[in-house]
Amino acid sequence: MSLNPYLNFDGNCREAFEHYRDVFGGEFDVVQTFADGPEGMPVADADKDKVMHMSLTIGTSVLMGSDLPSEGDFASTFVAGNNVQISYSPESREGCEERFNRLAEGGTVVMPLQDQFWGSYFGSCVDRFGINWMFNFDTSTS
Repeated sequence: MSLNPYLNFDGNCREAFEHYRDVFGGEFDVVQTFADGPEGMPVADADKDKVMHMSLTIGTSVLMGSDLPSEGDFASTFVAGNNVQISYSPESREGCEERFNRLAEGGTVVMPLQDQFWGSYFGSCVDRFGINWMFNFDTSTS
């Protein structure tokens, strides 16, 4: 089980993460653009080179981030100060469902838990306190 910060950017995720790597050291674990998504995933031409997911291991923590696409399922308006989420990686699918449902109670489900193309059971919500949460259970470990 782990909790890690997840940052959203307005098109400059790669630049920010290169800066963070220069400051903290570490290595990029994943760098995927929206063009790397599965065939048939709708992606605007302007978004293809934007970062869909990027992660940087810093010590025992992982800093993750992405650019916000301009259209499609994950499209959102960038709002500085509201672009931080907490990513929770549980040890079981059941634990993922239980904690997701408890945090979503009184809040808003942004994306229901469901199996995703990257091999995870994933969903997101905003809790009743306005905190953005992402749940990501790696289904290859079950």
